[in-house]
Amino acid sequence: MAQGDTFSAFFYGTLMHPAILRRVIGHQGANLEICPALLLEHTRHHIKHADYPGVIPYNRTRELLSGRELAPEDRTVRGTLVQGLNEADVALLDIFEGDEYAREIVSVHPLSKFVLLADNDSNATLVPPKPPPVPPLSSLAPPHTAHIYIWTNPVSDLRPEVWEYEQFVRESASKWVGDGSTDNQDYQRVDERRAMNGVIVRKEIEGESEGPTVVAIEAEPLYSRD
Repeated sequence: MAQGDTFSAFFYGTLMHPAILRRVIGHQGANLEICPALLLEHTRHHIKHADYPGVIPYNRTRELLSGRELAPEDRTVRGTLVQGLNEADVALLDIFEGDEYAREIVSVHPLSKFVLLADNDSNATLVPPKPPPVPPLSSLAPPHTAHIYIWTNPVSDLRPEVWEYEQFVRESASKWVGDGSTDNQDYQRVDERRAMNGVIVRKEIEGESEGPTVVAIEAEPLYSRD
């Protein structure tokens, strides 16, 4: 990623909640724009024993559903499209998502105009718990390219039921936002790396004496301060 580049990302789970997104990237998102968007030919499912979901392409959905076919309108994922993320934001998001996911590029269709994240303090306004119905697929706006975190672990770790943002807000958001998130371990690695302003790397140091190689743990900056 070249310094100064900005990135767009499609979020479909916990990061749809603006307060959680701000918590992960560590700032209020003054330069970020956000709008609801739709991803086609993918489905979103509960991960067993977790609050957050995984999105998989439809060819893997067939495996999860034992070959059962879905109508085209059911092969869609509603989420938020965020543009203006910087390199440091993406690095922290990579850490937050962990090794259960791979960051890929997809095309998503905006469902309304972009608004500034910083100008909207109400999470309910930005991402309503009960969004309006998805419009006919034939009338969708032209697609935007965006990064997405795709579930890469076995589909056997998923439940066939579709994950709903409304249910997450009602039953689990309190563990991710405000006082209830104090002991949330999903933020721990992000906070550690942000505190270091760096990514932990292992470097071997050749010693003159015989014996095991010394391994030093150092921090490489997530971004330059120049």
